[in-house]
Amino acid sequence: MGITIGIIALAAIMLIWAISGYNRLVSKRNLMKEGWSGIDVSLKKRYDLIPNLVETVKGYAAHEKQTLEQVTSYRTASMNAASPHDKMQAEAGLTRALGSLFAVAENYPDLKASANFTALQSELADIESNLESARRYYNGTVRENNTLVESFPTNLIAGMFSFRTGEFFEIDNAAHRERPNVTF
Repeated sequence: MGITIGIIALAAIMLIWAISGYNRLVSKRNLMKEGWSGIDVSLKKRYDLIPNLVETVKGYAAHEKQTLEQVTSYRTASMNAASPHDKMQAEAGLTRALGSLFAVAENYPDLKASANFTALQSELADIESNLESARRYYNGTVRENNTLVESFPTNLIAGMFSFRTGEFFEIDNAAHRERPNVTF
């Protein structure tokens, strides 16, 4: 009788542990999704701002067609990226293209003095700051999720229920880690 109660108690403890581990994995996965959603919100604001920025520059520097087309092309690729990995790759190109756009603006004093362009620069700087914070939060949630998915004994539950590690939002090329310079 005592052995039976011991086995039942051990089974109950293991069941409670498994449920707790499963719930923690679900929580971390949902935090990771929330973090990615924050990045998406900031990127949407950025995407909405870019056409205004391109149109403003176009009015002053119409012959800089290649740079303007690159910004537009990378914006479209980034908006259409399906996975976080694809979005990260497209964002690296968009950041480079925006840097080129601001380099072009350096050659046009009238553009730099334009109130509309200055306001767009300021708004982009705010968005970039929010995006940096969202990326940092997302990467923190990915770290916590990955630690739980890869650590024993929760890795046993993660494997049984197909929990996966997340991908950090990072830029491969060190030169692309710089934000576009938006101060004139």
